[in-house]
Amino acid sequence: MPRIPLWIFALLAALYFSAARVDLMDIDATQYAEISREMAQSGDYLQVYDRGNNYLDKPPLLFWMSACSIKLLGATNLGYKLPSLLMALLALYATYRLARLLYDENTGRVAALILGSCQGMFLMTNDVRCDLMLMGWVVTAIWLLKEWSLNGRWLYFLGGGTAIGLGMMTKGPIGLLAPAFALGIDWVLKREWKQIFRWQYLLLLLLVLIILLPMSIGLYQQFDLHMAKSVNGKTGTSGLKFFYWTQSFGRITGENDWNNGSDISFQLVNMLWSFLPWIFILLPALFLSIRTLIRQKGKLHAGQEWVSTGGFLLCYLAVGLSKYQLPHYIFVAFPLAAIACAQLIRDCYTSGLYPRLGSVLTKIVGGAGLLLFVGLLLILTLVFPAGMPWLLGCALALAVYFFILLRKKQQGKMIVSGAAAMILINIFLTHHFYYRLMQYQVGIKAGKYIAEQGIPAGEIMAYRMHDPLNSLHYYARRVIRVKDDAGYLPPSVQYVLTQQEGLEELQQRGYGLQVLLSDRLFKVSELTPDFINISKRDQATSPYYFCKITAQGNSLAQ
Repeated sequence: MPRIPLWIFALLAALYFSAARVDLMDIDATQYAEISREMAQSGDYLQVYDRGNNYLDKPPLLFWMSACSIKLLGATNLGYKLPSLLMALLALYATYRLARLLYDENTGRVAALILGSCQGMFLMTNDVRCDLMLMGWVVTAIWLLKEWSLNGRWLYFLGGGTAIGLGMMTKGPIGLLAPAFALGIDWVLKREWKQIFRWQYLLLLLLVLIILLPMSIGLYQQFDLHMAKSVNGKTGTSGLKFFYWTQSFGRITGENDWNNGSDISFQLVNMLWSFLPWIFILLPALFLSIRTLIRQKGKLHAGQEWVSTGGFLLCYLAVGLSKYQLPHYIFVAFPLAAIACAQLIRDCYTSGLYPRLGSVLTKIVGGAGLLLFVGLLLILTLVFPAGMPWLLGCALALAVYFFILLRKKQQGKMIVSGAAAMILINIFLTHHFYYRLMQYQVGIKAGKYIAEQGIPAGEIMAYRMHDPLNSLHYYARRVIRVKDDAGYLPPSVQYVLTQQEGLEELQQRGYGLQVLLSDRLFKVSELTPDFINISKRDQATSPYYFCKITAQGNSLAQ
């Protein structure tokens, strides 16, 4: 079992923070960023608004923390991302501490490296949503409460309860359920009934309720006191019921209208890319843990644990039973998956339990890294052709990877090769692929232009734009009016952002338009084969125009 040096984690942290160079992606990240910006501007933290409209979806902790960051750093990429990036580091540290508590120092470092180098982690530090923060609070809660259960120190108990409360304020009841799943299944299988029925849990629930009180007051004031409000197209919506029940459990019972037809296999299929390359270790790790438990007739022996395997499986079932799922929903359980993988690697290298399996998995992980490098080369040459410095850098990275693969007596080649591949490849994905991709998001370029020119919000309108436009408001640092139906613009409008259809309609109505900014747009969160194929990209993208109105329209011009 290799001893992972600390400088690798410093490299991971540097790569995470360097992602602040990449602009925010529509739809969710830019929506949350704009909510945070408006909150920082208004100073109203209890009631949440999105472009002036009542917002009832995610809990407010991400908005609170990003709003405070934006007050310090401005409405910038780092201003929004900083709290979540810090939470990524907390997730790595808590995963290390939990795995060290369950096993040993080396296993703790390996688990943290597996979590830190999986593809989903790099995605989350680029496209920052609630899940990175949720992951950090959940694994911290599990670690601290596990510490408390072993040594009884109240500081760990209070820290664990606080982490649960903050997790619930990040993404709802899963912040409580995930720690309960992980710790509860382990105690049940060890027959440690005293751990399950402890009076201290009443204090923990009281602590959680105190932490949730500000959010609950805000929900009550904004929604429950005004049941006639129209929220998400409905009236009579209780903010408290929505948060504590409908948003989470309602997706299982059918009370929540969101339904994309996802089944129990949805998350596993998506983990084939989001937990790369460690998914090839996770699957046999889960199988072996389940087989061992069955052979032991459902009871764990001394030195065994099911915090990781059991917690992951129960979280997976909770997410998989939902009628509406997205790939990042399972990310909350990635620290537990990482510990399960680290346990199997430990068994292969230290305990010598599965020598043949270890050899096979080393080859599979190494081969997966090579295939990912092939994909990277295709991106650098065919998707977004790169200059010679990028290509030379890729050649150097590939040489480093081959050096690692070809070393015959390297201890822990499985973990070293897998982590090296993901870190090296994501340097290029972050700073070349994602950076170039975001050039096609209309809201970024148009928003930055509006901010640089200092154009008042009242003089601008987005007209007939078939794009989410969430990023437009954040980068413009003002809420821009949007008009989706055809017709005349208010007289106060002096600038218009539109596409080809809107441009032609306005010209037909007699508007004089001077194009100030023009480029091509694409919904970057929905990649298509035509967009990826550079020869067909013009067919997949469409032009947009930011224009100054030089002459008002007239009814005779129709």
